[in-house]
This record gives sequence, C-alpha cells and structure tokens, in this order.
Amino acid sequence: MPHHSLLDLALVRLDEAAGYLEVDPDVIEKLQYPRETTKVRLMIRMDDGSRKSFLAWRCRYDDTRGPTKGGIRFHPDSNEDEVETLAFWMMFKCAVMNLPYGGGKGAVCVDPRKLSKAELERLSRAYIQAFARIVGPDRDIPAPDVYTNAMIMGWMADEYSQIVGQASPAVITGKPIALGGSVGRNDATARGGYYLVKDLASVLGLEGKMRVAIQGFGNAGQFIASLLAADSHQIVAVSDSTGAVYAPEGLDINLLLQTKADGLPVSSTAGRHGHQLINADDLVTIDADLLVPAALESMIHEGNASHIKAKVILELANGPITPEADKILAEKNITVLPDILANAGGVTVSYFEWVQNKQGYAWTLDEVHERLRTIMVREGRAIFNITQEKHVTWRTAAYIHALARLASAIEAHGTQSFFTS
Repeated sequence: MPHHSLLDLALVRLDEAAGYLEVDPDVIEKLQYPRETTKVRLMIRMDDGSRKSFLAWRCRYDDTRGPTKGGIRFHPDSNEDEVETLAFWMMFKCAVMNLPYGGGKGAVCVDPRKLSKAELERLSRAYIQAFARIVGPDRDIPAPDVYTNAMIMGWMADEYSQIVGQASPAVITGKPIALGGSVGRNDATARGGYYLVKDLASVLGLEGKMRVAIQGFGNAGQFIASLLAADSHQIVAVSDSTGAVYAPEGLDINLLLQTKADGLPVSSTAGRHGHQLINADDLVTIDADLLVPAALESMIHEGNASHIKAKVILELANGPITPEADKILAEKNITVLPDILANAGGVTVSYFEWVQNKQGYAWTLDEVHERLRTIMVREGRAIFNITQEKHVTWRTAAYIHALARLASAIEAHGTQSFFTS
C-alpha cells in the first residue's frame, strides 16, 4: 500500500463531496493544493546564553472567501504536511460555519514544556518577526492551538503591533480579555459541540441521561466535561497523555478539574471517589452513549474502530478518526459529528473576537453565547438535512455543505465555461 500523506487522506473528502455536487473543475484545481506555505528557522537566545533554532511554518491554504484563519501549534511532532492538512480543514470549517475566512495554520516544531517562560516568549515573538509579512488583520489571522494559549497570543499580537507601529488587536484571536480578547472564547470549542449535541439529541437518539467518555482532558475536554456534567450527564471515563480513569457511576469532575489545575495527570485520581485506573488506549472502547475525542489526529483507526460501543462520536479534536475507521463506524451505524462542524465553535468565537476588534466594541457573554448557539444550530440542522436527502454520513454531508459555499465563491470569479462561451 503506498504511503499517503495526511493531506492526501484529507483530499479524499474533497473528491467524495464533489461527487454529490455539480462542481466546476476549476474549483477542484484550486482547492487540491495549498496556495502558499512558508517555512522558516526561528533562532532564539536560550536562558543559558546559547542559541537554538526551531523549524516553523505558516500555510495559507485558500483565501477565496476571505483572509486565512487558523491556529498556531507548538508541538515536537509538527511538520509541513500536518500544517497544510490542518489549513485545509480550517478552510472547510470556516465554509461550514459561513464565516468570511479561508483556511490557514501554523506550527513550530518544539516541545514547549522544555522551554522556560522567557524562552517561550522569545520563541513566540520570533514567530511573528519571521511571519510579519504573511499575517495581518486582513490577510491571515492566527489563533491558539495545541500547547499555545492566550498569553502567547498576547505576546504575538504585541510583537506585530510593534512591527507595524500601531495597535493591531485584530491580527490574532484567542488573546487575553484585557488585550482585546473576547469573553466566551476560552470554552468556545467545547460549548459549540455541546450546543450541537443538545440541539440534535432527539435525531441522534441521545435523549435522557448520557454516559460520556472523553479522550484528551485539555482545554476542550475539560470544558465539555463541565458543560455536560452540569446537565447531569455522567462522565464515565477521561484520559490525558499519561493515562485514563473510569467510574461506571460517573467520575468526580471537580476532583479531575482541580487535579489538572494542580498540574497533575488524571491518572493520579485513581483510587479516590470510585475512580479506577484504565489503559489510555482502552478509553475509546468504553461502554458510553457519547464518545468525545478531544486530543490529537488519528486516535481512532482501523485497529480500534470495531471495538467502539458509543452511539455518537463528537470530534472536538481535528482529524481524530482515520478514513479507514470512518468506514468501519459507518457500517456499525455509529454517528460521527465531524470536526469541521463539531469543533467549529472555536473559530466562530474567534471570528466574533476579530469583529469586535475591528469595530472597537465588546459584546457581552450572553451575546457571544447566543450568537454561537444560533450558528451551531443553523449549520448543524442544514447538515442533518443533507444526510437525510442524500443518504450520506454526517462527515460527507458537512463537506458537501462547505464545498457548495467554496464552489460558489470560486465560480463567482468566472469558470472555464464562462471564458469560452
């Protein structure tokens, strides 16, 4: 079997969706390659006086529908292929939500846990120095991603503002509230997924009290656990990069949140409040109604998909299910609410933050929540209708929905038939 890049696998979704629409060949020609990917080496002075270089990337996949938008991740396994694939997903995610953006993504190949706070600041500022001509409030707008946070976004926005000589809060989203960030941005990814599941519960067969398993107990995982637990659903299992705990009667969420706030792994709660230690790999096979992958790519694959017992999977992570696993899940009639819909609450509230920065006016938390809920419900229902009408999976329906919007934008510039008629 030939080795396919992550982007090749992602492009399969584009072809699949195109099969259900009358799409001009121009559209596929434009969307099957990233528009530009820039690779640089960031040199920073370490605390011990030495200099060290780190590989970094920024990809602007397509800007037909507006400036490119997408996070920056600091991760030791980051590479160009992953960055381009994430930018491709962002393009589709923004189109799913009807946001006036194209897709972008950035990364630095680094383990940020091995840097001091001062080194982290120097690295963050070096990233913007290197990419100052690429990013911009009307060109390419970054945001936080894996192992980056509000404080890092604040440093980056400050560095950009110093370079251009004026305050430019709209260059980056996910900033601290005091520096032009939006209320409601911190839990937006999880909250969007929560609104989606809540609105679609009846069509998904999830009425009543749900048993929930959450893979990845970082930002999104912790917030979705809190939101669902507040609705008296049972969180029966959670995992992080070190291990997992399980409690058939429901885990103690407050204990878990406190443990993570103290910088300890979830596994350290084992033996307290009925928490049992389980293998992190076994989390996805737990008997639950709702499974929430909230960690990294390709966590559900050919090897474990057939053991999944959940009725519904909510993809809060990007690309947590491989195409092979998708086929297995479809055969088992397991509903997958796909990442480009399920976790799009994050980019939606990032869009709200950008709009507020542009107009110099802040919205209230209630306004942010209400607008987010409206968009999640509207697009979720539209995609549900496509699943019914075309008898396709939720993922294919989401891609059809997004591709229709991307195609009409690309076709508005004129297609081959227009120029030859």
